Amino acid sequence: MSKKNALIEVKGILVSTFQSNKEDFISLTDIAKSKDGDSRAADIIKNWIRNRGTIEFIGTWEQIHNSNFKVVEFDHFRMNAGLTSFVLSPGKWIEKTDAIGIVVKGGRYGGRPPWSPSPWSPKLQSPKKRGMDV
Repeated sequence: MSKKNALIEVKGILVSTFQSNKEDFISLTDIAKSKDGDSRAADIIKNWIRNRGTIEFIGTWEQIHNSNFKVVEFDHFRMNAGLTSFVLSPGKWIEKTDAIGIVVKGGRYGGRPPWSPSPWSPKLQSPKKRGMDV
């Protein structure tokens, strides 16, 4: 079950938060919209998630917090990151790796990637589990 919690302000940007299965998430879509508007948010997120540094960060997070994480698939993504032909979406990341730190929600207020407040807003999340919402 998920419920919308509130809006938080991050560097002057309003970012929606929600809770799913007692875990807090933030909307990466809201953050991406602040860069170039609604029309480019999905592209910004796809470019962000295909970045080698991002893949290594979220892959390491998953290895620590997710016993079902598919490390072999993660290694495949990590090896291909940086290639001009490499394409990755949050949905594909979740599907192929059994990731739990990103949630993809469709619809008007569903958004794409939010990641739990972990490094950005520790007071919103529990120390033992953190996640991203997509």
